[in-house]
Amino acid sequence: MPIGSDAALTAAATVAGAAIEFPSPQLRQDRLRYLPTMLRADGVSKSYPAVQALDRVTIEFAAGEVHGVIGENGAGKSTLMKILAGLERPDAGAMTLDGERYGPRDVREAMRRGVAMIHQELNLVGDLSIAENVLLGREPRRAGFLRRDEMAEQTRQHLAEVGCDLDPRLQVRSLPVAQQQLVEIAKALSQQARILIMDEPTAVLSERETASLFGLIRRLRTAGATVIYISHLLPEVRALCDRISVLRDGRLVAATHPDESDEARLAALMVGRELTEVFPPRAAPPPGPPRIHLRNLVRRGCFEQVSLSIGPGEIVGLAGLVGSGRTEVAETVVGLHRASGGSIEVEGVARRFRGPAQALAAGVAYLSEDRKGRGVLLDMNCRENVTLANLAAYGRIFPRRTREREAFEGWRRDLAAKAPEEAAAIRTLSGGNQQKLALAKWLDAQPRVLLLDEPTRGVDVGAKREIYRLIHRLAADGLACLLISSELPELLGLCHRIAVLRSGRLAGVLDGETASEDAIMRLAAGVKESDRPGPEHTAA
Repeated sequence: MPIGSDAALTAAATVAGAAIEFPSPQLRQDRLRYLPTMLRADGVSKSYPAVQALDRVTIEFAAGEVHGVIGENGAGKSTLMKILAGLERPDAGAMTLDGERYGPRDVREAMRRGVAMIHQELNLVGDLSIAENVLLGREPRRAGFLRRDEMAEQTRQHLAEVGCDLDPRLQVRSLPVAQQQLVEIAKALSQQARILIMDEPTAVLSERETASLFGLIRRLRTAGATVIYISHLLPEVRALCDRISVLRDGRLVAATHPDESDEARLAALMVGRELTEVFPPRAAPPPGPPRIHLRNLVRRGCFEQVSLSIGPGEIVGLAGLVGSGRTEVAETVVGLHRASGGSIEVEGVARRFRGPAQALAAGVAYLSEDRKGRGVLLDMNCRENVTLANLAAYGRIFPRRTREREAFEGWRRDLAAKAPEEAAAIRTLSGGNQQKLALAKWLDAQPRVLLLDEPTRGVDVGAKREIYRLIHRLAADGLACLLISSELPELLGLCHRIAVLRSGRLAGVLDGETASEDAIMRLAAGVKESDRPGPEHTAA
């Protein structure tokens, strides 16, 4: 390549707390002049019942580039990627790969042509091992029998590429969502793809895992592979990508370079309007006894001596690195796991729930981070998902469909969810719109305590704003909210207090008005102020 290595001229950035290097604006644009087109979609359209998912989209991807594709939930990003990866067939338009006609009939054909996709919704078989998932359909055999030692060794190599040292024999079902995401990435790498589609790959990853992924993407680009990168994290997109394409309502509305468009302009292109005041003004909660109080709560092997209270109208954040025990605390509160010790009080009454249904009956609702596994029922329609947790309100024997429809329409309007109709299967919606309806399901039951675990995961910037305003409004009406999030700006923008877990223990509680990302990360990582490097040790 006429321009040398990316290392010839680089700039630095910090994304999600991870320091990364990327080509300077001038080098990025110079490189693109010499990169040949590898994959092109020309006038591609796709429609579903009552939804035009893609409308005559023309877009091209060059060899050796990282190409960002952004847009609101329902803008058509995932549909376009599914067509490129052979999961869907377009209604109109044509595609070329290396200048030759490209129209994969299925995923296998796309893989044979060198196109692989890492899905936002994990596509793994829970009952199989990591190795069996990574090499599924391509297992080494001898005399018809699996060569398990060889499978394990190959899988270790692919896991090492994403900075993961898991035992390949572990069952995938036993892994937390973040580690399952790394297995999904390793699986795609094992296919030796020349074009790798990544759909929200860092949504559940820790900072260390995210940094490893960024390094992998740089290596893939240097080797001449094409990475198509979908993310709602605009700083991440600007730092990693050579070009950015913006979809809105199924159409390509802009193609730009990261140095030409700041985050505010990209957000405006996505939603078609300027976004101001992403976080609503924070109001002090009224005085009053706690709605929920955790006293020295313990679940052996996960967390120890967690004490935390949340009052009416208060939003308390729960921060910590992956594996710190954040999700396990929430799941233990609602009875998905049995506590080993301590107590849970709800409105002054000691409780020990046997499951989420019993917790909800006492006014405590939990939105899981696992949207596909515990958030929505994919085989049911949109209306049924929204009213599922509150069926008694719609008739115990004969369902009152009119009231159900009214409830669905109300939540769809409040959350700006893009659903074609109430009877549409929820699996046909984008991941972000599924997330909105998963939230509506619990809010429809009118809880007094709401535990939210990564509520804006995979949700676009415009939809995040709507969810933030809804949480703020519910808190103003007296709801007590625990917000678990990996997005530090989200915690700082919404929460009255922020509790930080480290290795299963409460490391500290910060005031929301004075907290900072640095303070949260120091508590999460166990770094004391005296341990921080002075100016003479800080990299230039």
